[in-house]
Amino acid sequence: MATLKDIQNKIGAVKKTQQITKAMNMVAASRLRGAQTSMEAFRPYAGKFAEVLGSLAERAGQDASPLLVPREEVRNIHVVLCTSDRGLCGGFNINLIEKAQAFMQGKTAGGQVSFSFTNFGKKGRGWSRKNKLQIDGEHLGVVGANFGFNVASVSGRSLVDGFLDGSYDEVYLIYAEFVSMARQVPVVKQVLPVPPIESVSEGEKEAEGSYLPEHLCEPSADELLGEMLPRSVYVQLFSALLETSTSEHAARMMAMDNATTACKDMLENLTLVYNKARQATITAELMDIVGGAEALRG
Repeated sequence: MATLKDIQNKIGAVKKTQQITKAMNMVAASRLRGAQTSMEAFRPYAGKFAEVLGSLAERAGQDASPLLVPREEVRNIHVVLCTSDRGLCGGFNINLIEKAQAFMQGKTAGGQVSFSFTNFGKKGRGWSRKNKLQIDGEHLGVVGANFGFNVASVSGRSLVDGFLDGSYDEVYLIYAEFVSMARQVPVVKQVLPVPPIESVSEGEKEAEGSYLPEHLCEPSADELLGEMLPRSVYVQLFSALLETSTSEHAARMMAMDNATTACKDMLENLTLVYNKARQATITAELMDIVGGAEALRG
C-alpha cells in the first residue's frame, strides 16, 4: 500500500497538471476567438467567389482554360495536407492523417498512382516522412498562428504551375472543416482540375428559390477565367487554412477541458485514498497504544 507521502506527492503532481491544462484551455480559447472571427469573415467571400466562378465556367466551357480540363489518365496526385504543428489537441491530427490514408487507399484501388504532398504543419510532415512519401513542399508555423493571404498565394502558385506542366494530374486539399466547438470534420476537396459546379434543376430552383445568376463580363468571360481560376485555388487554400486553424484551437480547447475534468476526478479519488490511508494509520497507532496499556495493566 502506498504511503501517505507518496499519495501527497501524487496529489501535488495532479494539481500542477491541472493548472497547466487550465492555462492551455484559456490560451486556446483566446486564440480561438480571433481565428473564428477571421474564418467567418472570409466564408462569404469564398462562397460568392465560387458562385461567380461557377457561373462563368459553365457558360465558357472547358476550352476557356486548361485548369478546367481533366486528364484522361490520372497517374500523379498531389495532396495538400493541413495539420497542426503541436499536439495536445485530442484526435485532431489523427483524424486528418486517417482521412489521408483512406483517400490514398481509395485512389490506389483503381490502378497504379503515385502521390506527392505539400504539408502544412509538423504532424503531417512527420507522418509523410515516416511513410517515405514524396514531399514537394512544407510550411511550418502557419496553422494555429496569424498568417496572411500571401501564404496561400505562394503555395497555390506552385500547385497551379505543377498542374500546368504535367507534374500533377489532380490536386486535392485535406483539411479540418469547423462545424462547431465539439465537431471538426476532416474534408477531402478537389482543387485541380477545377471541378464543375453542380447544376440545379428547374424544380429544385423553384422549391429552394435559388438560381444561377448570369454575369455580364467585360472583358470576355474567357479572359476573366484566366485570371480568376488560379485565384480560386488561392482562395480555397486560404479558406482551408483558416478552417484548420480554427478547428485546431477548438480541438485543443476541448481536449484541455477534458484533461482538467480528469484531473479533478483524480484529485477526488486520491483524496479519498489519502483519507483512508491516514485513518488506517491512526487506527493502527491507537491499537498499539491500547495494546500497550492492556499489557501494562495485565
